[in-house]
Amino acid sequence: MQRILTWCREAMIPRGQSRKQIIRDMIITAALLAAAALFCAVLNSAGHSDSAMPMVFVLAVLLTARCTEGYLYGILASIMSVFGVNFAFTYPYFEFNFSITGYPLTFLTMFAVSMVVGMLTEQVKRQGRIEAEIEREKMKANLLRSVSHDLRTPLTSIIGSSTVLLEHGKSLDEDEKTEMLEHVREEAQWLVRLVENILSVTRIQSNEVRLKKEPEAAEEIASEAVAKFRANRKMPVRVHVPDELLMVPMDATLIEQVMVNLMENVVNHAVGATEIEIRIVREKGVARFSVKDDGPGFDEAVLPKLFDDLFPHAQEKNADGRRNMGIGLSACMSIVKAHGGTMYAENLPEGGACVRFELPIEEDMENGG
Repeated sequence: MQRILTWCREAMIPRGQSRKQIIRDMIITAALLAAAALFCAVLNSAGHSDSAMPMVFVLAVLLTARCTEGYLYGILASIMSVFGVNFAFTYPYFEFNFSITGYPLTFLTMFAVSMVVGMLTEQVKRQGRIEAEIEREKMKANLLRSVSHDLRTPLTSIIGSSTVLLEHGKSLDEDEKTEMLEHVREEAQWLVRLVENILSVTRIQSNEVRLKKEPEAAEEIASEAVAKFRANRKMPVRVHVPDELLMVPMDATLIEQVMVNLMENVVNHAVGATEIEIRIVREKGVARFSVKDDGPGFDEAVLPKLFDDLFPHAQEKNADGRRNMGIGLSACMSIVKAHGGTMYAENLPEGGACVRFELPIEEDMENGG
């Protein structure tokens, strides 16, 4: 019995609902019923038939169930609608009378319809939440599988190199030691970028982070991203920016992360690429960032699902198989979407690949105001 009572209580008002949310739902319920009553009063004064009034209140019950949480408010709206229609919009007006022939059946039917509509609406909402939760759990499972794979190989490499240095360091010359230390540093830097991308994906997709968007000079963000990239990579990068200062509302740290990810993706996946070109242009209402390379381009089979969550590179060339680009590109897409932008990739007619993302520019900023 206690379990049944607990289920009923949670069905009426979901667990964890704050007092502020309860007050909000009560206000919504009252406002919708008041709007229905006002509309019926207008119809009544215009001489419309009383038969239309119940349908207006059924609609109010439907909207109440749609805009509130739990069954309670829909049930309350159903009860109040039945009594409201009987009292204010049915003869004899402004008094309760269920004794007239046909009235009891009419109002019982209205109550039943209102209750069923309200409960079905709430059930559909709950089903949607369940499906969303299943999707989140699936994403977490995919993330864990991908992370476990991507973490294992660099950690094994770091452990192996450090073990060799500790146990056989005396027998190695300086060049060999330096090479192994550089390899350890490279693997550690890869792990840092992987963790940054994982944090960005999970926090943005779970709405745990709010962007700190400020007007930033696109040229400066590109320069900082390139400097960070060049600190660890030797591939040449050419940058083309507009002649005039281009200010773009963005979270500078996250957009810099996007650009570094895209350049890293060229190094890790564009086999044979010799340089990277970054181009920033101003289009109507947007700033377009392009990262191009002169490699072989994307596999055509990969392009349609390139930005799917945790999609692994279908034609992985690295022998160790660790360079899964799914997390990096998923992080890029999540960040750009959170900025209200778009992102897409294509193969260039002259050869190579290009990944572009566009960020909206506020009109007053675009007009120099």
